[in-house]
Amino acid sequence: MAAEQVFTVAGKEFTDHLTSRKFLVILALLLMFALLGMHQGIDQYNKNLESYNQQLQEAGDSAGPGMMPERPSILSVFGYLVSSLIPFGGMLAIATGFDLISKEKESRSLKTLLSHPVYRDEVINGKALGGVAALGVALVTAFALTLAVLLVCSIVPTAGEVVAIGVIGFASLLYLLAFFALALALSVVTKESGHAVIYGLALFFAIAFLLPTFGTVLGDVVAGDPPQRPEMPVTVDGRPVDEAVWMAYEEECRQHTGEMEEYRGRRQVVTDTVNLFSPIVSYHAVVWPVADPSGMPPEDAAGQIWRGVAALVVFSSVFFAVAYGKFMRMDIR
Repeated sequence: MAAEQVFTVAGKEFTDHLTSRKFLVILALLLMFALLGMHQGIDQYNKNLESYNQQLQEAGDSAGPGMMPERPSILSVFGYLVSSLIPFGGMLAIATGFDLISKEKESRSLKTLLSHPVYRDEVINGKALGGVAALGVALVTAFALTLAVLLVCSIVPTAGEVVAIGVIGFASLLYLLAFFALALALSVVTKESGHAVIYGLALFFAIAFLLPTFGTVLGDVVAGDPPQRPEMPVTVDGRPVDEAVWMAYEEECRQHTGEMEEYRGRRQVVTDTVNLFSPIVSYHAVVWPVADPSGMPPEDAAGQIWRGVAALVVFSSVFFAVAYGKFMRMDIR
């Protein structure tokens, strides 16, 4: 495989994507909803900032270090951008990859392409690289637009917030790559582009809406019925009638607490396992601890972020491997 040939194919695909009507239309919708989300996020940020300043004035100099209110973060604005990226970013990724190979098969140009001094792995890798580059441009455009609006509104991120924005951007790219790899695999497997886009959108909505519900239901089925809380003994005026019975009841309550933790753990393991197949859930797992770091302890947040990143990487790798393996063995006539 020659790198020069890969970049040649990637350059052509990149140019085709940026001049494609379907790509530009979905990108325009993404940016439009991103702007709407930014307006809502900035409005909410200004309200939170006003409340923060009011609390500072009320606290005055008498408030101790632990009693000071927490300053609102502009990362909440990017939470609204993420809400736009989930539906429109996923559809943009599918639109970028669903016809990369199928359109060549339909037009019978794939055989002509491979008759040139270019190998199959150079073709599939070049097309994938060109699609990834186009998605990267779309993502950079959305984030740059958000930062530009913030700066125009005199909202300047701190150094820590810049790092957090970079993490959100990296997770967003992994999220787009997940559905791009899915669409690329469908483009190789199916014979027609129409079938590839239908299957891609159907899988997108199944992953977005049905899979989390299925994980919850399956977790309830596997975990079984929750343990029953022990019945409270009879009391008179708030005091137990029999002290020994009351002590036994307290011991049963402690056992019930342990059983409930075990039950929730079994159910959560099943739910988390099913959610590994959902890039949307994994994307949430990475973004929200970064956008709202006060929501959980730092150790739990770091573990959740790494699990989400690993799930997104594995999802993309599996479908790209499917596309690569199928394309290398494809019978082209």
